[in-house]
Amino acid sequence: MRKVALDLGAKKTTYCEVFEGRVVGRDTVTQVEALRSWLGPEKPAALVAIEACREAWHVHDLLRSWGNEVVLVDTTRSRRLGIGQHGRKTDRIDAEVLARALERGGIPMAHVLSEHRRELRRQLGIRRALVETRAQLVTTMKGLAREQGVRLVSCETRHFAERVLASTSAELSTELGPLLETLKVIDRQMQGVDAELGKLCAQEPVIQQLCTVPGVGAIIAASFVSVIDDAKRFRRAHQVESYVGLVPSEDSSGGQRRVGAITKQGNRYLRAMLVQGAWAVLRSRRQDDPLRQWGQAISERRGKRIAVVAVARRLIGILWAIWRDGTVYDPQWLGHQAARGLRAHAQDLEVQAAALKAATRKRSCKLLLQREVTSG
Repeated sequence: MRKVALDLGAKKTTYCEVFEGRVVGRDTVTQVEALRSWLGPEKPAALVAIEACREAWHVHDLLRSWGNEVVLVDTTRSRRLGIGQHGRKTDRIDAEVLARALERGGIPMAHVLSEHRRELRRQLGIRRALVETRAQLVTTMKGLAREQGVRLVSCETRHFAERVLASTSAELSTELGPLLETLKVIDRQMQGVDAELGKLCAQEPVIQQLCTVPGVGAIIAASFVSVIDDAKRFRRAHQVESYVGLVPSEDSSGGQRRVGAITKQGNRYLRAMLVQGAWAVLRSRRQDDPLRQWGQAISERRGKRIAVVAVARRLIGILWAIWRDGTVYDPQWLGHQAARGLRAHAQDLEVQAAALKAATRKRSCKLLLQREVTSG
């Protein structure tokens, strides 16, 4: 089968085909559809490599409809293929390096989202843009009001416009009028997007199961599902935590283990949503919930910020396990697991203490023998 690589860009797409280590075809087009002369259904099928990016799903579907096989390349590991080495990185070079790597084999592949999860992510993206725009409008209005010595009320964003109109002077309300009207439009658009998200979530029974976890609502659950897509593609919870970027970075070269801040690899929006959920867990009034108790214990030892990240990471494992097993949140089971972990930790400490004690005793015996030899 032909080996082809595409470098997808915002303004152009670069084509490169290799055969037995030699470049046998190059092209640059402004639209992927223009590659029909190279990869169309009337041409021999090709194995095509593309890096995961915003338009990758559309290109993936198009190329497959033409009869080709598509390999989606994980961009976080593309450097190991040689992309960007020696300070040389152009569309032409990247496409050639990717094509040669495809011919050699062993490309780190990325997961292709199912169609329904793509639509779920698109709607979440629209909602996110509306929420961020609304928050920016509120911040701007509060700043404009403070210039006149007025502090606007603090309330839920959806009630902000009516509260401002009811509590400020006519002059200030008129001045803020264009922004308030825009805010009302965004609120109406939000209602439509939330309704559409509700329909999509209703088609996903797993989202309802994930919502049984403390601190997890429909948006966090839907975000988790839209990113992970298939729980069975991960073997362990740690792999999911690493995929989302909530595991500590590590540099153990040179025989010394150095652990740093979290990697922050993966979907940034999901990571932010999980952190929000973790804050909700720590602020919850459910004193008997083992997840909250676990987070509070970490907070007392190491501070709230570290505790929030730890709870967010724990949430990932819980959500993944619920999805994998088709179950719901069970605080008793979680409490039992936490108790097992504490017992295991205590046993480890006892083993370490015993080993240290034995080593100390052995060292003392050795010193005594040395003294006897010396004195003798």
